[in-house]
Amino acid sequence: MTRKLGLAVAALVCVVFGAGPASAAMTLCNQTSYVLYAALGFQVGAQAYTQGWTRITPGNCATPKAQPPAASFYFLAARTSQAHSGPSHVWGGPLHYCVKDSDFQLRTPLGAQVCTVDNAYLLSFAPINAKNAGSWTTTLTESPRITSLEVARALGIARLLADAGYKVGLGANKTYDEALKKFRARMKLPEQASIDDLFDALETEAMKASAPAGYSICNDGDADIWAALGLKQGSDWLSRGWWRIAPGACAKAITAPLANDKIWLHAEKSGHNVLVSGPDKFCTTDIEFETHGRDKCTGAGLASAGFAVTNTKGLTGYAAHIGSKGLLAPPQASTSK
Repeated sequence: MTRKLGLAVAALVCVVFGAGPASAAMTLCNQTSYVLYAALGFQVGAQAYTQGWTRITPGNCATPKAQPPAASFYFLAARTSQAHSGPSHVWGGPLHYCVKDSDFQLRTPLGAQVCTVDNAYLLSFAPINAKNAGSWTTTLTESPRITSLEVARALGIARLLADAGYKVGLGANKTYDEALKKFRARMKLPEQASIDDLFDALETEAMKASAPAGYSICNDGDADIWAALGLKQGSDWLSRGWWRIAPGACAKAITAPLANDKIWLHAEKSGHNVLVSGPDKFCTTDIEFETHGRDKCTGAGLASAGFAVTNTKGLTGYAAHIGSKGLLAPPQASTSK
């Protein structure tokens, strides 16, 4: 059976059935220009089982680390590698199940509104109606312009070259060829190196260039959130907002390496339903803002809101994760200076 998942919304297309053994034989294909990490789930009785992450490079296919048992119904989610610059993207749907940022295998009661395992959070999944097929393939897609796995592979290489700091357009051209040649020479990759070796090297270098630095805000809940930051710049206090962040996505609020021991965070859902707050007050407004000072908000026609402190001392990069109930435990993989 073959299916496709489009960006953010599940777009299920053609179906090809296979035999039905005791365990499913699943293949995940990446027809996008991003390195993807996929999570898979299935239901047994009143329990939901989720596992991840399966890495899939552009233009390639992979099988999950552990194949699930045969079932008529599965669910799937995927997200872009942190090596990519710009906002992260998520492939999913209307279902919500628990995941962790690191590799995981979780069991959660169906319909759970909160994840009880440390550092776990709810992520959007798309349903896959496998109809008890023994083998099937799901293809994750990005754009109608990416018409094949071969096109996705070339665009994926170009995107990672750009993420790693090389000047290149997203497509096969002279600039692309020159950038790839320079990268191979710098990394001492021989011409006969496999495509897997090339993507490993590209993702590693892009991660060094883009992911570690700055302050990201990730929405691990099930609804849009709006976030604002507060920090000290010299002797001045600064607050800035709002970043609108879709479920499963991240926004990079600070792109440069961090130079603050503490950064304050405030987040709300629709209707001013506060998710993240704290005892320290900063100035805000109902529209996009950047304000200086924090002591005389109302006198300047501004609102005053509580912000929660996040400890960034000694770090060049930090990702704050916000779940459906508020700020989650600090991430395990922040980058030290």
